[in-house]
Amino acid sequence: MTTTVYVPSDSAVRSIGGDDVARAIVDGAAARGLDVAVVRNGSRGLLWLEPLVEVVTSRGRVGYGPVSDLDVASLLDSGAFSESTRDTASHPLALGVVDDLPWLASQTRITFRRMGVIDPLDWDDWRAHGGLAGLQRTLIAGAVEVIDELVASGLRGRGGAGFPAGIKWRTVADAEADQKFVLCNADEGDSGTFADRMLLEGDPFTLIEGMVIAALAVGATRGYVYSRSEYPAANETFRRALEIAAEHGVIGDDVLGTGVPFQLSLRVGAGAYICGEETAMIESLQGGRGMVRPKPPIPALQGMFGKPTLVNNAMTLATVPMIVVDGGAAYGAAGYERSRGTQIFQLAGNVARGGVVEVPFGLSLRELVEGYGGGTRTGRPVRAVQVGGPLGAYIPADAMDVALDYESMIAINGMVGHGGIVVFDDTVDMAEQARFAMEFCAKESCGKCTPCRVGSTRGVEVIDRIRAGVDRDANLVLLDDLCELMTDGSLCAMGSLTPLPVRSALRHFGEDFHR
Repeated sequence: MTTTVYVPSDSAVRSIGGDDVARAIVDGAAARGLDVAVVRNGSRGLLWLEPLVEVVTSRGRVGYGPVSDLDVASLLDSGAFSESTRDTASHPLALGVVDDLPWLASQTRITFRRMGVIDPLDWDDWRAHGGLAGLQRTLIAGAVEVIDELVASGLRGRGGAGFPAGIKWRTVADAEADQKFVLCNADEGDSGTFADRMLLEGDPFTLIEGMVIAALAVGATRGYVYSRSEYPAANETFRRALEIAAEHGVIGDDVLGTGVPFQLSLRVGAGAYICGEETAMIESLQGGRGMVRPKPPIPALQGMFGKPTLVNNAMTLATVPMIVVDGGAAYGAAGYERSRGTQIFQLAGNVARGGVVEVPFGLSLRELVEGYGGGTRTGRPVRAVQVGGPLGAYIPADAMDVALDYESMIAINGMVGHGGIVVFDDTVDMAEQARFAMEFCAKESCGKCTPCRVGSTRGVEVIDRIRAGVDRDANLVLLDDLCELMTDGSLCAMGSLTPLPVRSALRHFGEDFHR
């Protein structure tokens, strides 16, 4: 009987030798006459244990990790890949049944329920794990019921803005037009975020299914996924997934025999952070320079080529099939107050156990960083945690008991954003981090509005004077005034949110500006 072995093909895993491990297993098994089939899956998200090798046994999938290609010989010697001994094999890298690992078992995986479990490009494997059930349910229930379930679920946009997804879908559905579009924003530019990439690489069919459901619900016949040029492996995988989905009639001129067309394509941006903003992304998709549009009109009414356009983040769209199958009430039962369901948090920076954690909203930042993350990798005390990407606030260690939900984070002048969590120990210079925020905005601004384009450049100069001790008190007042101007006067979140990390650094770590 064949022994099935899973080795992730996720970019993060490949960067630390995952391909070498897979080749070593194939070659070593062949040399010993063992019948071993290696499946390249997505990562489960336990990145500190990668490359994580999983062996299918009668007890479940037993994990070994982190495994290097130099460890494969000893794994072979232990009998981990042999039919007669794989159930009882013992090895120093053995972790036990992966599904039972507390770090994974304590999560509530809804969006990522298939992540790391299936072969990303095996249609039958995906179907066997519940794939396509949401789309089939949509064809039976109809557009109105699907949108009602989405509203009932309380799902909010996972890209950062947190706008109720069901309301946006209903707005596009009610708009009268001869053409509508569905756009997936997978332009994941926030520091410390990688969930979109993992989805494109590890479970692409679910994103496709979510977009087809969205198209049927709002009446769209054309869709685009906007990804990043920095994600070559993810883009390659997703293009192949589109081909396979078309072969099975899920996208194309006749969606599953309904007579309804939905053409779906991948478009790759040139690396502009601003194209994560929906109107700048639309400009780029139309062939123009990625620049922000004034709102109103909103894209839901006048978006792509002036037509009603549904724009959602990849995580939002990938959650939709599960909501359609399980029901809006079931999804909404998880979470905290107005933040319903789960959020995918990405632990990065100076953290002992980096990776992906999907849990209901309401978990505290401390539980996430110290519980799941295990504190800092250096073993030094946590000093600050940035939540929500490069435009997110810096949360001091003594405020980490805050609940991770939209309203609780807003109450402390923070935001959840795309769920990126970047941890810093007590050696960090927060004045330098504040400067980074302003410099990042200066480099990534589209230049459309003066407060963002000029304000960020002046902000870097002012912080440099403060750090150099030049007329420090007057320049601190000037920096605060500049932050207020950018917040109130910028056209989009790029300029209006840049002051958030700067002001949080000033508020909680003021001593760093007086060194």
